[in-house]
Amino acid sequence: MVASSISSSSFKRFKNLSVKVDFYNYWIRDAVNQNDAHKALFLFRDMKQNALQPNNWTFPFLSKACAFLSNLHLSQIIHAHIIKSPFCSNLFVQTAMVNTYLKCHQLDMAYNLFVEMPNRDVASWNVMLLGFVQLGFSDRAFDIFQEMRSAGIMPDSVTIMGICEGISSMENLRLAKVIHSFGIQVGLDTDVSVANTWISLYTKCGDLHMAVSVFDGIEVGLRSTVSWNSMIAGYAYAEKLIDALNCYKLMLLDGFWPDISTIVSLLSSCLQPVAAFQGMQIHSHGIRFGCDSDIHVVNTLISMYSRCGDLHSARCLFDSLQNRSCVTWTAMISGYAKKGNMDEALKLFNAMQAAGDKPDLVTVLALISGCGQIGVLDVGKSIDAYASSNCLKHNVVVCNALIDMYAKCGSICDAREVFDAMADRTIVSWTTMIAGFALNGLFGEAFDLFYRMIDLGLKPNDITFLAILQACTHGGLLEKGWEFFNMMTRNYKINLGLDHYSCMADLLGRKGMVKEALEFIQGMPLKPDAAIWKALLSASKIHGNTEIGEYAAHKLFEMDPLVSFLYVEMANIYASEGRWSGVEKMRRMMRSSRVRKCPGQSLVEVNGTTYAFTVEERGHSHSEMELVYGVLEGLASQSKEEDSSLSTHSNNNLDFEFLDV
Repeated sequence: MVASSISSSSFKRFKNLSVKVDFYNYWIRDAVNQNDAHKALFLFRDMKQNALQPNNWTFPFLSKACAFLSNLHLSQIIHAHIIKSPFCSNLFVQTAMVNTYLKCHQLDMAYNLFVEMPNRDVASWNVMLLGFVQLGFSDRAFDIFQEMRSAGIMPDSVTIMGICEGISSMENLRLAKVIHSFGIQVGLDTDVSVANTWISLYTKCGDLHMAVSVFDGIEVGLRSTVSWNSMIAGYAYAEKLIDALNCYKLMLLDGFWPDISTIVSLLSSCLQPVAAFQGMQIHSHGIRFGCDSDIHVVNTLISMYSRCGDLHSARCLFDSLQNRSCVTWTAMISGYAKKGNMDEALKLFNAMQAAGDKPDLVTVLALISGCGQIGVLDVGKSIDAYASSNCLKHNVVVCNALIDMYAKCGSICDAREVFDAMADRTIVSWTTMIAGFALNGLFGEAFDLFYRMIDLGLKPNDITFLAILQACTHGGLLEKGWEFFNMMTRNYKINLGLDHYSCMADLLGRKGMVKEALEFIQGMPLKPDAAIWKALLSASKIHGNTEIGEYAAHKLFEMDPLVSFLYVEMANIYASEGRWSGVEKMRRMMRSSRVRKCPGQSLVEVNGTTYAFTVEERGHSHSEMELVYGVLEGLASQSKEEDSSLSTHSNNNLDFEFLDV
């Protein structure tokens, strides 16, 4: 069709070959702009068949078409045509070819061509710099930046934004401030696009105050929707919902309408069930401004409702979509998995494959996490098998998730097998395995692995030390705990966090050193959180220290008086001392505050289906409920008989020992 239209008599009447070439260039450019790369390449073939020679405008369009396809073979064919043409040294043509190789992920080929270029302008340097950044080599991008300056090339706004993208991936605040200062020096601080990039950069580097400062520094008349979106996205990234909503209100008052990016950022800030109402309001605004039909918005809505615990609304949105993407399926599967409903998650996983949508890395990670959360080992093994058969198990993140899942399911041998089979282990891999040993009571193995990691030259981070401190806590190993606690600051200069202090307070309490634990907490440089006071309260109950227990409970009541744990623990402390008035006081306080104790729940997996059994409830959630409880009562009776036998045997031994004395 293309060839016949071009070979028509209306085209043949042009005698001037350059005019014909210009027509081909126009058609090729039009095809590229419409993302029809194959049509552009067919036009080039037709052009050659008509004995027309491409010019310096033809090749950049063709390079762009190959870049769009990320096809190395076609790119090399076009490059061969360029080398044979008079334009092999053309700056514009060579720069386009460098970009093509980068889009084909051929960094070495792109760099070699770049180095061989006789002349390079700022656009050439920017293409190479951005290529390094986008392919994950931010360090090399800084080298290019330095070489660029040494060559006397003045960086422009594209250079600064490219460098900022690299710094964002590294989350390096010091470099962010350096490039910000440099941008001001070269006069790019008035460029609103650069300022928008700085807002995003400071947010990713954890300095929200500087992001706000840059935003406030943009002249009101120069602010764009992108400026507002960058600031809203910054608040969302920092999980500051109220600030994000206030910024959105100011945006509306300033006369700007939200777009898809605005709505997606606002929804992304609604991470907790308490934000469900605000999420619904944002959803309403999305409908009002016509953003609700966009697939990205719907996917974010599904994720938002799932994270807020409203799986019904999430499923309604999911079911209303006819054209679902992999992200859509994954968002819904992840919602069920995080809620512990693995049955529904697996049904959707199977339906996703039946619909012809291939699960990706994120889908598999969501399922693995869900299996670890509720301890369904058989399902976890089936997901492991799926990851292996679909070439996902070579990914270190998947392996780390599998180690965590197996450890939480109590299958530490499977966790160790995955760990040992890994070709490349990160600090996360070692930390996850150490935490797995600690969780399963294998404290010696946890310590051995920690020291082995250090011997290999790997530097433990704050999470690694948290895992090893938890091993000490569960094992009641106080001396080891102090050793690792001091090692953090003395050997590795790691700042202690609340979790590390909580472990040590808990360890002191478990060893019966309740007063020392309180002194330790009061001497902390950080304000104790609820976890630390809960650990002290539990220790006070175990070791019968009512005074310190009441003090810890008082601190917890100040933080949140609606937590049933406080009342139950204090009631148990009073009951152990026979202070029934105190027990009654706790009950009255629970009733007056309308606090209800959530009943304990056990999960049992039978033939791939998970059943929940609630304490003191004999409902009909399972068709064989009476049989189940009959078996449980039989096991309980047998257990009591064995305990009685052991107790008698133990008492007899004590009697003999007493008589011997």
